[in-house]
Amino acid sequence: MENKVVLITGASGGIGREVARMFCEKGSSVILSGTKTSLLKKLANELDGDVKIIDSSLKDITNFEKKLNGLNLNVDILINNAGITKDGLLIRMNDEDIDSVLNINLSSMIKLSRIVLKNMMKKRFGRIISISSVVGFSGNAGQTNYSASKSGIIGFTKSLALEVASRGITVNSVAPGYIMTPMTENLNEDQKLTILSKIPIRRFGEPKDVANAIKFLASEKSSYITGNTIHVNGGLAMI
Repeated sequence: MENKVVLITGASGGIGREVARMFCEKGSSVILSGTKTSLLKKLANELDGDVKIIDSSLKDITNFEKKLNGLNLNVDILINNAGITKDGLLIRMNDEDIDSVLNINLSSMIKLSRIVLKNMMKKRFGRIISISSVVGFSGNAGQTNYSASKSGIIGFTKSLALEVASRGITVNSVAPGYIMTPMTENLNEDQKLTILSKIPIRRFGEPKDVANAIKFLASEKSSYITGNTIHVNGGLAMI
């Protein structure tokens, strides 16, 4: 991964920060993307290496592409990590709750993957790694929009992998379970205990657990793996 250019979306979140640190330690040039500028700048200052920032709303992919092109860097490894939740029962869910989750979690990452593919195909090398979720496989009441977006990532991963395998590009996904991030910190104690009782390893995952799976998929050690998903969930769902 040394001297590779890595673009990480949703870089200000718990998983994104850990992944950014990991790639910097490996000697990669890292592009941090997200909408929380202050957190991105803070992270960039903490990292030791070549770090750039794209402050952008992924709703406007054309604007994002212009900012990316302005850096004059060709992305070798794309980590599609941006994601939001807007939970609730479907019968009470409004259109904005549905559209925003599907747009940010799924549509935007498909469009961003399309942007970086051209240069990857020219170089005959590339890694596209997208963050799905255990609920993309198991489903979860109150998360129809989120589960649909994360399940869609799996179909996208398999289909794109078939399209670009002959060009030296691998496309895979990582499906985390319950990871200790700001998303899970909103759970109350009763909810946490209920979830822990269902996890055979009896602990929540840590961002580094997900980062380790991403590190493997980004490396040459995974060059014969494409169209697949690594499940990082402590045994919560054995799929």
